[in-house]
Amino acid sequence: MRDHDDDHQEPSRSQQRREALDVLKLAQALAAMSDAELAHVPLDDDLRAEVARARAVTQQIARKRQTQYLAKQLRKLDDAAIDAVRATLERDRNAARRETAALHRVEDWRERLIAGGDDALNAFIAEHPDADRPRLRQLARQARLEREQNRTPHAQRELFRALRALLEAS
Repeated sequence: MRDHDDDHQEPSRSQQRREALDVLKLAQALAAMSDAELAHVPLDDDLRAEVARARAVTQQIARKRQTQYLAKQLRKLDDAAIDAVRATLERDRNAARRETAALHRVEDWRERLIAGGDDALNAFIAEHPDADRPRLRQLARQARLEREQNRTPHAQRELFRALRALLEAS
């Protein structure tokens, strides 16, 4: 008869498989990162070399096999090291989401200023009183004309850059 000790009970096979799949997803995420993104991740040199090997493989099945080997190497790390890697990836994802949301805000304001005219400009100036009203009005009018005449959107791009600078500063 087996002695059941609740304090020293090992994780179930299902739990072990879930954890292994989580580490495999982590390895896949590492292999998909660019060099600049990977530079922020706390990995030792051996694991960085394994990530580089996994990224260098181009054939699908060979890349899958190499990624699985990378996951095996990651599972050898202690939980704290794996958690640090996960935290770094999550922080980078959140930063990317915030950046994307900020760009969407800029695009929304640009579209409102082009379509809405002075009413939209007044609403923007109410939120951002330090904005250069004449310049924004001029860029919005030029962008509207560019759209109507199907010309290259130079003023739209300039308006976007001006709005982005204002929104980032505030």
